[in-house]
Amino acid sequence: MLDPELLERITARRAELDELEEQLAKHLAEVRAEGDELAVAERVLERVSEQLADERAQAVPT
Repeated sequence: MLDPELLERITARRAELDELEEQLAKHLAEVRAEGDELAVAERVLERVSEQLADERAQAVPT
């Protein structure tokens, strides 16, 4: 026969772990989204920096 108290503790712990898993999955999704945004920002910065360098190089009298 199953111990009702033990079964209740196991059920409660599983519920806690399910909630924690949901929170971690949400946090991981947020972290990945921010990482993607930073990668885009980095590419834009590189492109703009290259354009500015080209413009400055063309503006310098030879």
